[in-house]
Amino acid sequence: MPSVMPFATSSPMWLEPSTKPWAGVYTPRLLGDDPLVAQAADDWRRLAAQAPAAAVNRELSITTVHDLAIPADTADTDDAVDPTTQADLNDAADLPDALAQAARVVVAQAPPGPEGYAIVRDAAGNVAVVGADGAGALYGTLRLLVVGPERLLGDEDAITSAPDLTLRMLDHWDNLVPHPVMGTIERGYAGDSVFFEAGGLAQDTARIDDYGLVLASLGINAVCLNNVNVHAMESTLLRERLDLVKTIASILRRHHVATFVAVNFAAPMTVGGLDTCDPLDERVAQWWRETTDGVYAAIPDLGGYVVKADSEGQPGPFAYGRDHADGANMLAAALAPHGGTVMWRCFVYNHRQDWRDRSLDRARAAYDHFMPLDGRFADNVLLQIKHGPLDFQVHEPVSPLLLGLKRTRVALELQIAQEYTGHQWDTYFLPTAWREVLDLDVADDGGTNFSDDLASRPGSAIVAVAGVGRDWNWTGNTFSQANLYGYGRLAWDLHASGRDIAAEWATASFAGDDALSEALTAILLTSREAYENYTSPLGVGFMVTPGDHYGPNIDGYEYSPWGTYHFADRDGVGVDRTPTGSGYTEQYPPALAARYRTVATCPERLMLFFHHLRYDHVLPESGVPLIQRIYDTHFEGVEQVRAMRQRWEAVRKQIPERIRADIDRRWQAQEHNAIEWRDQVCTYFLRHSGIPDAARRTIYP
Repeated sequence: MPSVMPFATSSPMWLEPSTKPWAGVYTPRLLGDDPLVAQAADDWRRLAAQAPAAAVNRELSITTVHDLAIPADTADTDDAVDPTTQADLNDAADLPDALAQAARVVVAQAPPGPEGYAIVRDAAGNVAVVGADGAGALYGTLRLLVVGPERLLGDEDAITSAPDLTLRMLDHWDNLVPHPVMGTIERGYAGDSVFFEAGGLAQDTARIDDYGLVLASLGINAVCLNNVNVHAMESTLLRERLDLVKTIASILRRHHVATFVAVNFAAPMTVGGLDTCDPLDERVAQWWRETTDGVYAAIPDLGGYVVKADSEGQPGPFAYGRDHADGANMLAAALAPHGGTVMWRCFVYNHRQDWRDRSLDRARAAYDHFMPLDGRFADNVLLQIKHGPLDFQVHEPVSPLLLGLKRTRVALELQIAQEYTGHQWDTYFLPTAWREVLDLDVADDGGTNFSDDLASRPGSAIVAVAGVGRDWNWTGNTFSQANLYGYGRLAWDLHASGRDIAAEWATASFAGDDALSEALTAILLTSREAYENYTSPLGVGFMVTPGDHYGPNIDGYEYSPWGTYHFADRDGVGVDRTPTGSGYTEQYPPALAARYRTVATCPERLMLFFHHLRYDHVLPESGVPLIQRIYDTHFEGVEQVRAMRQRWEAVRKQIPERIRADIDRRWQAQEHNAIEWRDQVCTYFLRHSGIPDAARRTIYP
């Protein structure tokens, strides 16, 4: 059952009751008997119970388009309805006449799409949330709760909203038992798994319910529970430990969150005892059909499977001379009778490369593997493609596979977990990076941007690697909460601005004056550029400590088999991905390919991703030699961290002590980290180039 009071063991994040004086102003009333409408009202009451007391009492009517036209006294009710909900149904007369009429007009003129909603306000200040369905009513109510009617409606009497994408998902990289290196969450920086503990269910199931509320407040409607690197214990979720999935699904379902499971492609061998996992072997297909039938018998609304195959040692169809369409379609056939979906990850590359072979380029891999298969995948397969061609680096271009596929459903994959962007220790506001991806002009002609292109494709989706854990504040660094919030807002509205997202998170999360909100917003909007400035220069990636991926190690991956090179020598640095090098630029549409292959037009922040340049090459955008730009950005990054820290110091007393103390120590650590990055990178390139800093700052030879 849900916790009696919300967030007994964790931070409420942007659902912080003290920032929501409107919660106590409105009394929820239900029209109809949709269980998600009842959940919406219950969630409002839970938060209102802790919100500031209100002298005014207005009505918040919650209903669906279907029930809007049905008088409450004729609504069908179920004997099993919770007594509180039943009382609300019996007590709820028709909406106030003016409000009801206004709501019907709004819905008739601009009916919200699936999972969408209309919010309408009458002259007396009463508000109606009308969902296109129960999910829409839930999302609209929680959006109103988070932002408040004045900010959400502004001068308007009504708004409508619906998600740009049908599937808005989080992938959890959670393990049932601790991995010897990674722990209970692979690339987790916020404590142990919310779902699992010691091979079973986490004891604090109320927190799972709180998590469902957090997700619903963002409009996120699906979660994959377990790590895509599926170990032996996690493989048992399909059978012996299926009850774990069933229990978690029953909790998340209350907030309209569908459950997915990551599966091991070799499960027919490791779990089923077969001697093969060849996707074209009928015994393998039959095993998956029978297993999937059993899974859906227990969880009829399971979303489907997530698969990482032929990647970083995971098994896949390549072992049998098959391709990824063969593998994905075999699983799709098992899921199709149940309405399930295969989320097939395109993170497929050779991780045993020879660093001596300059013709190899890991960035090419996803496009080379999957573009020839365009149009061959079943309708219930979604190719899950990382936003960049490598691996969530500080700055990457958009993956050309996302732009190239036209006859296959795609899911844009992002990473909230800050694996290469500060481990949720350093502050890095990811929505500014995602905004750059979504705003890309896909033909470089002033036309369609990528967000419009993605939304226009039938069945497209968005997925992110989650960054939450069992830490009290969910995300390790409290500022990292803004990344989860930002993902949810962008998943719903692909055009949401980074500034609006940052300001909303700050205002919803902390009770303080305008100066507090402005300072937190400014910090977030500066943080990505600052982190990029003091870490990897101009599109170079992987200058991190191998294994944990935190802190500088400039040559750490330079001679490794992982294909993550920068090729720095005494004359220059960068990877030639033009036709004179790996030819990667030619995977893009013609206008973008021309832009990237030409030094004069290549964006400076991506210059070393696409080009190997001499240290004395004058960059056309900034007008300074490459080596000087490297020095300048790294010194600037440290100063930006100090400036952000000063902004924090000016407002920190408005923040509760527990949060304030934790953020204080993180700023101290981030400044130390930034200095270490600056000094190591600048010294490295001084030693290689022999060219001193024109500004004569201290660089250690």
